[in-house]
Formats: sequence, C-alpha cells, structure tokens
Amino acid sequence: MPSWEGLGAELGITSAHAIVVVLSAVGIYVAFLVFVRIFGQRVLTAMSTFDVVITVMLGAVAGRVILGHPPTLMSGVLGLGTLFLLEVVFGHLGTRARWQRVFNSPARLLMIGDRVDEHALRRAHITHSELNGALRRAGVRSYREVACVLHEPGGGISVLRRGVPIDRRILADVAGADRIPEEFLTEDIGDAPLDAPHDR
Repeated sequence: MPSWEGLGAELGITSAHAIVVVLSAVGIYVAFLVFVRIFGQRVLTAMSTFDVVITVMLGAVAGRVILGHPPTLMSGVLGLGTLFLLEVVFGHLGTRARWQRVFNSPARLLMIGDRVDEHALRRAHITHSELNGALRRAGVRSYREVACVLHEPGGGISVLRRGVPIDRRILADVAGADRIPEEFLTEDIGDAPLDAPHDR
C-alpha cells in the first residue's frame, strides 16, 4: 500500500514543475492563436473525419507538452487553470477593436447571389462539397435562393437567403461587403439602434 508521501508525490507538483506547466500552457495557447491566424478559420470549421483525427492528435500533443513528465493531478489542474485564465484575458482583449483585427480574421464572402467566389473558397480551404453541405443545412434548394454566404471568424459558414433585404449593419464587419448588390440590401438607415421601433 503506497505511503502518504508517495501518494502526494504522484498527485502533487513541485514549484519548478509548476512554473514549467504555466509557461508551457502559455506557449501552447499563443502558438495555437498564431497558427489559427496563419492558416485561417478553416481549422475551426466543421471538420471531416481526417480533421477530427488531426485535432485529437493536436490535443494529445498540446496536453503532453503542458503537463510534462510525470503528469500529475495538480499539473493537470494548474494547466487547465492557466488555459482558462488565458481565455479570459484574451477574450477581454478581443472585445476591443484594435485587438479584434489581431486575433480574428474578418468574415469573408464565399458566395454573392448564385456566384461562388472560387478565390475565397481556396483561401478559406473550403471545398465545394462543404459549401453545398452548409447550403443544405440552411434549407437552400437552389443557388438562386442565396443572397450571400459568409465564412465567419469563428470558422462557421453563414447563409443569408434572398427574400428579406439584409440590414447593412449586419455586414459592417464583412470584408468585401460592398460587392453585395443593392437589391439584396435594405435602405441605409444610418446609425439607428437595432431595437429602434419601426413606423407603422
């Protein structure tokens, strides 16, 4: 039966190991942000089977780097705590306009009307099959129903359909929104708040 000292060594952590865990967690977190910024939102999009395998492998590598050897309960708790703290800090910074441009790529147009932007698809590393899947999930039965399709900063694909004009304010942070035909947009209503009452 293990002694209390041995059990403490298995579950606990030394001060030197604690510092290594914190620095490793910060390094992995920053590296992930940099890689996402370089390779684009595609790494956050709904994934294929191959992408899921790669993601699991990335998580295993990152976890191993953060916990070090030997991994213990306290190193895991400290690593998770550091990651959550970083998420809070960077999340707060991400609410500021100047940091939003650093952390996030803007939303980009993948389709305008029934025309697919091939260059934008290649840049986002999105296939026609994935684009068509997003259209089907949105209930689109024909390209003629599409006003525009956006690749969001978080990696998702948003589909805006024709029929109801698009409020220009919704497109304020979309790169290339000026290419959307006027027929798909509402009249310019200035800086009125979103909940402003409408005249009856």
